[in-house]
Amino acid sequence: MSGPVFTGALVGFVVGVVLIGALVLAWRLARGARELGSDSERATFNTLHLASRAAKHLRDGLAGDDVGRAARHLRALLGCEALAVVTADGVVALDGPAALRAEAQRVGSRTIETGRRQVYAGDAAPSGSPHLTTLEAVGAPVVAGGAAAGAVVAFASRVRPPLVRATGEVAQWCAAQLELGELEASRTALAQAELRALRAQISPHFIYNALGAIASFISTDPERARDLVLDFADFTRYSFRGRGDFTTLADELGSIHSYVELERARFGDRLTVTLQIAPESLSTVIPFLSVQPLVENAVRHGLEPRERGGRIVISARDEGTQTEITVEDDGVGMSPETLRALLATGSRATNVGLRNVDARVRQLYGDQHALEIETNEGAGTLVRMRVPKSQPQHETEVSRP
Repeated sequence: MSGPVFTGALVGFVVGVVLIGALVLAWRLARGARELGSDSERATFNTLHLASRAAKHLRDGLAGDDVGRAARHLRALLGCEALAVVTADGVVALDGPAALRAEAQRVGSRTIETGRRQVYAGDAAPSGSPHLTTLEAVGAPVVAGGAAAGAVVAFASRVRPPLVRATGEVAQWCAAQLELGELEASRTALAQAELRALRAQISPHFIYNALGAIASFISTDPERARDLVLDFADFTRYSFRGRGDFTTLADELGSIHSYVELERARFGDRLTVTLQIAPESLSTVIPFLSVQPLVENAVRHGLEPRERGGRIVISARDEGTQTEITVEDDGVGMSPETLRALLATGSRATNVGLRNVDARVRQLYGDQHALEIETNEGAGTLVRMRVPKSQPQHETEVSRP
């Protein structure tokens, strides 16, 4: 190949490579732009991201330790020079120059007092701070439960109508977070009250029967009586422990073993309990006293009414991302109408444990985790409970000493 021809071919090849590279780069840039979305989509994402980061710091109230972090995210959300969250007691969480604290308290207190937005044009800068002399301020009340719980105060070089409206919207959003936090606290308190009620419900009936069974063996079989006393101690120690609202399936089954031994002292051969537990399910975190009441319910309301007693099967197995736990008895069962009545809110039915467990798992995991109950008159009862296998927040509680 001659020199000019070779040179022309080489130049053509290089130009082709560069052109292909440019096309590939342009394609990647265009693809990246599509993946990132439009400017408005990115702005929406950024707004939601900042709001979600601020929300978790407001759930403990405006006087919580994390409100300062919330103020930082809210300042970025509004794009203002500084932002303060002021409580009804005058406590200020400020993100911005410390020299603005007194002014933030003044604006916030006035906003809370009037319950209306306040705009301060040109007089929000503290004396002795020349670099802040042009700052203006807008305060918006945080109204929760019908009263002003605090105020959001935004500082800017010029307070324009968009900032006034945006600060008002942020204050309303903060109020919603406070109410959500109060609702969550109320739900937690309700769950704890239900657990205390369940403990109280267990004690009178069971303790009377257990002590009666132990007394019957003291003279005829002292060694059996001693073992039953130990079972009774283990059961009551577990049931009335003060640590945590969660446990593992293994620990709950240990308590169930003590309970069953005490009931067998009354029932004798009329009570048979079978365990079908997959080993991998033993470490599953479950609500404290959630399986034991189901077993007690099967004994008291399923088998005790029958002269010949019966059989209870307790099963647990992994099912995808959940652990399925079932308690089944071949006792007297109940009609669908009776079942609906005892699960209804405010029901005075005697199956307190069943209703209590159902309410607690709904509160903790959502209605999709409600107890599934299969029963009919004379056909026994099967209760199925499904709990998530992964519960990091509750695993931490279980692991505490």
